[in-house]
Amino acid sequence: MPLVRIDIIENRRTPDQVKKLADIVQDVMRETFDAPPRDRYQIITEHKPGNLIAEDTGLGFTRTDDLVMIQITQQGRDDDNKKALYSTLAERLREQTGLSGDDLIIAVSENTPADWSFGHGVAQFLEGQL
Repeated sequence: MPLVRIDIIENRRTPDQVKKLADIVQDVMRETFDAPPRDRYQIITEHKPGNLIAEDTGLGFTRTDDLVMIQITQQGRDDDNKKALYSTLAERLREQTGLSGDDLIIAVSENTPADWSFGHGVAQFLEGQL
């Protein structure tokens, strides 16, 4: 049950372009993380220019205001799944939106079944509902 946060700079994309970005992320997660249908939890935040800062970590990247930062909280994916996610996302976003690889940052975090409640204050994984 991945939870995805997508951070972008405001007024750089139309609502349709933002939806396309989110749809690509979901499609790639379904493929590489084997996420089930209707397992879509995304938070998209647009930041004022200057409020989303990403330097290049000494790797020589040239960042622009087209920057996309994606944070995924999930459980149970191995390093191969994560590497497939990174490369497939970069490829699809470049092909379908023109996003430069220099402007894509992805971070994946792990959690456990006890860390989720999908409603009504119930830990559905722990209660056997999922």
